[in-house]
Amino acid sequence: LWYYVYMMKNKGMTMNLSPRKKLFVDTATEMFGDGAILTKTMTKEVAAKAKIPYPTWFRKACSVGYNSYKLPSESVAPVAPVTAAPVNAEASVVNLVATNMEKQNLVPAKFEGFVSWGNFSLIEKVVKSGMFYPVFITGLSGNGKTLMVEQVCAKLKKELIRVNITIETDEDDLLGGFRLVNGETKFVPGPVIEAMERGCTLLLDECDLGSNKLLALQPVLEGKGVYLKKINKWVTPKEGFNVMATANTKGKGSDDGRFIGTNILNEAFLERFAVTMEQPYASVAVETKIVLGAMKKYGAEDTEFAKNLVTWADVIRKTFYDGGVDEVISTRRLDHIAKAFAIFGDKMQAIELCVARFDEDTKVSFLDLYTKIDAGIDVGNESEIETDDPCAPDTFERDMQGPAF
Repeated sequence: LWYYVYMMKNKGMTMNLSPRKKLFVDTATEMFGDGAILTKTMTKEVAAKAKIPYPTWFRKACSVGYNSYKLPSESVAPVAPVTAAPVNAEASVVNLVATNMEKQNLVPAKFEGFVSWGNFSLIEKVVKSGMFYPVFITGLSGNGKTLMVEQVCAKLKKELIRVNITIETDEDDLLGGFRLVNGETKFVPGPVIEAMERGCTLLLDECDLGSNKLLALQPVLEGKGVYLKKINKWVTPKEGFNVMATANTKGKGSDDGRFIGTNILNEAFLERFAVTMEQPYASVAVETKIVLGAMKKYGAEDTEFAKNLVTWADVIRKTFYDGGVDEVISTRRLDHIAKAFAIFGDKMQAIELCVARFDEDTKVSFLDLYTKIDAGIDVGNESEIETDDPCAPDTFERDMQGPAF
């Protein structure tokens, strides 16, 4: 293995070159860069430009994989023969590791108009403590779970690595694996290892979409470090490292079918999270501040419109909790409406475009409810809603075909 790695690192990079070979290398370097990886087609292009025969020597001496050939370095010193395995095996393993985030600043940017509420202060205390204390945050979609964690880290200038979990996420995605980097096979650390070594917060977003492959994180969730069996290395977390997870469920699946794809997570996995924080939608007062902040950010402030939108969303949610409707208007959707209003300058059109994702009955019911809340809105000048009833009037007023509010 060490001989193979050594040859992959050095083969084709330094060698004595004849004038014709040097002309080929110089031309290829000019076209593709020093030490570039060439294909057979690219090799032909270089030979044609240099006006020399096809370099069969290059394919034989510099192959680093199927249809991949590495240009020799500008240095032409001969390569010393390999006589023995490296003495310091650990140092050699480190040379295999490719890091790609060393120079990046991973502190989230501050979100303009963000309003701290709910579990924000609790999350802030956890991050501020510097203690390893895994947190599981659950709540309906679009109520600010992920943004809350990001903004806590932004406020405290704490680095954050966010990983979106899917059913396909596995150990290789999380902990790392071997990748081809500049023609060399290197172990690239995954986001979990990066977070541990940087001592930052790891956010497992949409955690309940994952499978039992997340069990690879068991030792990580205990704060003890993790063994990378692929490179025979033990990684110990730096002080300040912590894990947080967000989910629409509590890891028990979705019985009502609203969150298709969520899974029942392993009990041993869930047990390793110290606390579970339930995130509801914001109160009317707080959500009004959020919507007004969004309108200010988008340059279309309308206090009355903001209050009406929040009241409208609150009524719909109460009806949802009572089982009257199957859909809700999330805080995220109110933000979408505020942005649409800034773009189109039309209240009803903004609302209609943003609720068009619902089925026809629900959409019509939601729109009709808003006209009852905002009695002063000029419905006649707004975009009309399509209807299958040829006898329906050309006005917005109509009987609600959806659930009663």
